[in-house]
Amino acid sequence: MPTLLERALDTRARTWSQMQEITERAERDGRDLSAEERAAWDAAEAELTAASEDVERLERMARLAAVDRTEIVVTGEQDERADEQAQAAAYRGAFKAWARRGMSALSDEHRSLMMANEEEIRAGATSPNTAGGFLIPTELLATMTEAMKAYGGLLGLANVITTASGNPLNWPTSDETASVGAILAENQPITEQDVAFGQKSIGAYMYTSKLVRLSLQLLQDSAFDLETWLPKKLGERIGRAVAAHLTTGTGTGQPEGLFTNAVVGKAGAAGQVNSITYDDLIDLIHSVDPAYRDISRFVMGDQALKMIRKLKDAQGRPLWEPSVQSGVPSTLLGYAVTVDNGIPAPAASAKSVGFGDVNAAYVVRQVAGGQMLRLAERYAEMLQVGFFGFLRLDAKPDDAAAFRVYAHPAS
Repeated sequence: MPTLLERALDTRARTWSQMQEITERAERDGRDLSAEERAAWDAAEAELTAASEDVERLERMARLAAVDRTEIVVTGEQDERADEQAQAAAYRGAFKAWARRGMSALSDEHRSLMMANEEEIRAGATSPNTAGGFLIPTELLATMTEAMKAYGGLLGLANVITTASGNPLNWPTSDETASVGAILAENQPITEQDVAFGQKSIGAYMYTSKLVRLSLQLLQDSAFDLETWLPKKLGERIGRAVAAHLTTGTGTGQPEGLFTNAVVGKAGAAGQVNSITYDDLIDLIHSVDPAYRDISRFVMGDQALKMIRKLKDAQGRPLWEPSVQSGVPSTLLGYAVTVDNGIPAPAASAKSVGFGDVNAAYVVRQVAGGQMLRLAERYAEMLQVGFFGFLRLDAKPDDAAAFRVYAHPAS
């Protein structure tokens, strides 16, 4: 029996075929679309949009539900790997028990495991009061990270660096795109040209999920998959906050967004406040050097995609090509499209569409080991327990030549 995803893919493929038949029939007859054909096209497009949304939703659900944790065990390292896996499983069990019942109800073994994975959280720079936050187990942190990616498309494309601590991280930069070699005449000295180096630095902002309150009844219900559900929800909350900053963050007190200071590859003509043309997209593609274009893609919000999906070429064929295969993205002019609703919608002076190699253009630094706190006494009179999570992250542009944006005019 076909799965929901397979049925959605089949619906999308069938609907797309119907839309193509309508336009091809009019082209063969050398005429414009009739009123009935336009109505049929519009109805099919609505069905195609719904099917595409179902495909994206089901694929996102599959990514969240099944994080690949397959590991290759090398001969000679099996015992060490088995010990690590056993320790990870033991800590996950301790973490689950702590989340449900608190530290006082743990066995001595579980308490020791929790204390070994405790991180100090300072209440203030000069305050002696501290509280302990416990590291989220690796598998649950993977679930949390997947949830963040689902709400921020750019996070899945950027160059993500994971570090053990949040100290400032520096890395060298060099732009040699304008440097070229030369022909050397016989018996002539070689011309010197030094390589110009720069440096960038990235920190780690503390993101919080805010507070989640759960009833004691829910925590005591063994049928409730708390240890998977809670990190996922914390990840979704943090993901929404991160997504906005990864696209348009100011860089002051928050990460600098990819779109914030991106070079404009194509500026819309006067009057294109809420529109973009076929020629604009072609110009945007060619504003990125060919060295990056083989692995480039479009990135935009859903409103921009909705507008662009209505564009057609000179033969009346849509520029957007929906995928009919699971895991294969739909394309625009031959390039994949990533939707991230943190990207501005089409509007006056907005940068609504980006194109390029996001992995080369943008760096995200994430500190390993998300933390979670459990507040048992604060809401005791309501028989509730509070939870909140932390994750440290920063981001900033890297190779500016790898990415360009389309900017709408001011009026």
